[in-house]
Amino acid sequence: MLMLFGISVINFLIVNLAPGDPTSQMVNPELGLSSADLEAIRESFGLNEPLPVRYALWLKEAVQGNFGYRMSIQDHRPVSEVLWERIPRTIELMVASIFIANAVGIVFGIISAVKRYSIIDYFLTVTAFLGISTPGFFVALGFIYVLAVRLGWFPTSGVRNPLIEPSLTDHLHHLLLPAAALAIEYVAGMMRQARASMLEALHQDYVVTARAKGLREQVVVLRHAFRNAALPLVTLFGLYLPGLLGGSIIIEKIFGWPGMGSLAIDAVAGRDYNMLMAINLVGAIMVLTTNLVIDIVYAYVDPRITYA
Repeated sequence: MLMLFGISVINFLIVNLAPGDPTSQMVNPELGLSSADLEAIRESFGLNEPLPVRYALWLKEAVQGNFGYRMSIQDHRPVSEVLWERIPRTIELMVASIFIANAVGIVFGIISAVKRYSIIDYFLTVTAFLGISTPGFFVALGFIYVLAVRLGWFPTSGVRNPLIEPSLTDHLHHLLLPAAALAIEYVAGMMRQARASMLEALHQDYVVTARAKGLREQVVVLRHAFRNAALPLVTLFGLYLPGLLGGSIIIEKIFGWPGMGSLAIDAVAGRDYNMLMAINLVGAIMVLTTNLVIDIVYAYVDPRITYA
């Protein structure tokens, strides 16, 4: 809770100390409004109070799930209402990306470790370095151009085809491309970590003993070596989560995915203070909660770890 409180303070200060305010974005300079009119608009949004007072008022409402109203004349809706519409889409995109990153990265990492110094190992290593080095937005644009525009295998944007009846198949068809673009960098990182962990595990005494007992190589690799190599991968997942959340901002905007990321960009463009602070705080809560779950998972992955 103390960490979350510190995050809320930094979040509030960063947003509210930025140059300008929402009124400068909403007011048309050609209207020739007087300073009194501008001050009245600022007062209607609570922007005329000192920073400590504004923070106290915002925090009091935020802990109750009330983040105020959007600072937009066109869409003056409650922030929490808009967020609850967008959060499931972002979670959906991140879960799909995590599944792709773990499934592909771990499988390729195990193959690379088992086939050490082979052509397959070298090919996967080069591919991993390319994945780590290539910016996510470049991968996303490449996917759209090649897989969506040139080959026509995937749609370029959106969550479903408006011309057909909604279906799970159609939704997954729209989800796969942005999820893959978001996951590429983490597939590469997961693969490199899985390879390193597996190489270390494969040379341990218990693996030699398992092979001496005549166990099949598949059993030795998956049941004995991988189980002990999995703990660093769980740690890596916790480190990747903030990056996935941040990376979703660009990916969602490029693919027109209606999640928190694209909402954050719109909020920045419109200087929507309430929306920005709510998105930052919800993102922090998601990261902290997930890291707590990962700490608990440690005990399951490694029986040597116990919590009093």
